Amino acid sequence: MAFDSPRNAAKSPKLCILLCIFCFLSSSSTWVSGQSSPAFACDVANNPGLADLKFCNQSLPVPERVADLVGRLTLSEKISWLGDAAGNVTRFGIPKYEWWSEALHGVSYVGPGTHFSSVIPAATSFPAVILTAATFNVSLFVAIGKVVSTEARAMYNVGLSGLTFWSPNINIYRDPRWGRGHETPGEDPLLTSKYGSSYVRGLQQSDDGDQDRLKVGACCKHYTAYDVDNWNGTDRYHFNAVVTQQDLDDTYQPPFKSCVVDGNVASVMCSYNQVNGKPTCADPDLLSGVIRGQWNLHGYIVSDCDSVEVFYDYQHYTKTQEEAAAKALLAGLNLDCGVYLGKYTQGAVNAGLVNESVIDNAVSNNFATLMRLGFFDGDPRKGPYGNLGPNDVCTQAHQDLARQAAREGIVLLKNTAGSLPLSPTAISSLAVIGPNANATDTMIANYQGYPCKFTSPLQGLTASVATTYAAGCSNTACAVIQLDNAKTIAAAADATILIMGADLSIEAESRDRSSISLPGQQQQLVTAVANVSKGPVILVIMSGGSMDVQFAKDNPKITSILWVGYPGQAGGAALADVIFGYYNPSGRLPVSWYPESYTNIPMTNMNMRPDPSTGYPGRTYRFYTGPTIYTFGDGLSYSEFTHHLGLAPSSVSIPLGEGHACRSSTCKSIDVVEDGCQNLAFEIHLRVINGGEMGGSHSVLLFSSPPPTVHNAPQKQLVGFEKVFLMPESEGLVRFMVDVCKDLSLVDELGNRKVALGQYLLHVGSLTHTLNVGI
Repeated sequence: MAFDSPRNAAKSPKLCILLCIFCFLSSSSTWVSGQSSPAFACDVANNPGLADLKFCNQSLPVPERVADLVGRLTLSEKISWLGDAAGNVTRFGIPKYEWWSEALHGVSYVGPGTHFSSVIPAATSFPAVILTAATFNVSLFVAIGKVVSTEARAMYNVGLSGLTFWSPNINIYRDPRWGRGHETPGEDPLLTSKYGSSYVRGLQQSDDGDQDRLKVGACCKHYTAYDVDNWNGTDRYHFNAVVTQQDLDDTYQPPFKSCVVDGNVASVMCSYNQVNGKPTCADPDLLSGVIRGQWNLHGYIVSDCDSVEVFYDYQHYTKTQEEAAAKALLAGLNLDCGVYLGKYTQGAVNAGLVNESVIDNAVSNNFATLMRLGFFDGDPRKGPYGNLGPNDVCTQAHQDLARQAAREGIVLLKNTAGSLPLSPTAISSLAVIGPNANATDTMIANYQGYPCKFTSPLQGLTASVATTYAAGCSNTACAVIQLDNAKTIAAAADATILIMGADLSIEAESRDRSSISLPGQQQQLVTAVANVSKGPVILVIMSGGSMDVQFAKDNPKITSILWVGYPGQAGGAALADVIFGYYNPSGRLPVSWYPESYTNIPMTNMNMRPDPSTGYPGRTYRFYTGPTIYTFGDGLSYSEFTHHLGLAPSSVSIPLGEGHACRSSTCKSIDVVEDGCQNLAFEIHLRVINGGEMGGSHSVLLFSSPPPTVHNAPQKQLVGFEKVFLMPESEGLVRFMVDVCKDLSLVDELGNRKVALGQYLLHVGSLTHTLNVGI
């Protein structure tokens, strides 16, 4: 989705993002007055004649209802339902419907389908996804989705939103310079898959568990290999992602597959970029072949906004607009966020470029989704969610969950003895310094709504102790530092909190970073203040992307480092909870942090695996061979958690038939589709001991290192994770069920999923265990 898509940017991808945000904020699309009715079809109560139409008969199967509806429509009427601003069909009582709404981390005002008003002026704003992912808590991912869908349904009932929300963003955060990384769950395919499918289930699942019904319709985006927005003269509208089949199936595709197969998502959105020379929204192999064919999507495929126009106008992939419309439809696109299909499909039919049956198939997928949502079931206020309204938005329980998500995701990266947690009774004065120290809007990142309320870091900290405050810089760019006041209050305070980092002026959609150091003169500000501080110095990084903070890691005057992502509406309260020990930090980094020298790697190189011949170091913790500041999964606690192996096999044998080729010759791996590779699993039991004096949650991450010489295997990959809460000086048992042919598998050079034969190393923290996989 795009603030500066061709539609919004008057065909200029370089239009400043801030101007676009301002337009959204100030336009009538975000705020309306009063209350209206929801959009719905089959209003039999006011139009009894509709009761005779099969598509209005709720007792019939959805496919039968859809076939009846599509069979009644003219070609022109069907074409009007190929765009996000779908046209009404008055003769059948079908109103206009706007498909585009957003709910990345709360109901958003981005997109014309959602508005706020005096009836519902705000919605709960959770942390940016990158921080929620740092919790490694699947039940939390689901719970947030449920809250967001409840608030969305409440807004729909008073005419303020639609039912289709184009979230989540599940692209792999491959490079720390990417401006949209904070929208994603991070760099790991498994964590991203678990987040995506879990959040989707939270959004979509009906209260009665009926898989044929949807509470709201989610959308997994941006398919696929999309993670360059605007870097060094290359923008997403022109970028051709050159990706090996191995990397595509091993890294970029798994989250989307999980979204469809495990999450049963209602929609997948194709991206602006090309993959290996083909626009994703015009690639039949990627759309019809994989999403619809291999993964069996039960829903619709939508373009990112104006992607069809992009591959005609910017990428020059087709010679005419009509050919562009035909290519998209024939590839398997069902809905255009934009006007191109609405404008040029009729001409494509007239020219013989596409048959009406292809259009029938496209709108059938769209209508089927709306029927699962109850759009064709009459007045929704008389339906399963009809009781939801303004009182169900921004409830205290919802706001408490936003605070819990933020504090559970905060990552403690450094903590010198005697630093954190601070004692609110022993500290009489606290200096709070930095351009993000009193942040509000920064905390809710992008694709945001109007939050229920804000608690800034300064407000959160001041609730526990007396504070003095100095910004130190006028903004996060920090071109000029204002040292005098900052040094004065730090020298006088019992402890100093420096809250630095980034905001949307540094990293955002259409704004990739060129540097991964703290912006401007922030490092100089931090060092100067630390040198004069008389007490502990806590550096807090508020950002989506990683930062080179080696200077702070090495500086003994900086006693603690915290990363808080973009922590949502309650971010300041959550930060105070951690700093004062009301909450024991348990977050783990969902991305690796690199030195500034990492920026010498071209961002446009999509290869995950290293290339020793060129010095290319690879990407993410799974393949990267260079130095890091911190690595995926890093995170400290105020307690000392240890792991002890209780149960794990030393070897696993994959049963193969007597005539199998691998019985007579040496094989390095076997296909996961082999009969012997089904339902082959083993258990791992871990005793986890909290040896500290503070109770707290602990994320247990299980990694596997496959045999290194087989198929350019990852040097390490996440197999599973669990969250456990332990009281002080207590222990618990954590169980992992490891499916050999799923969890330990890897992808070969041709894109086939295999199980490597040989010695694996399983590890949790400092605990390691050797496992031999054979036949």
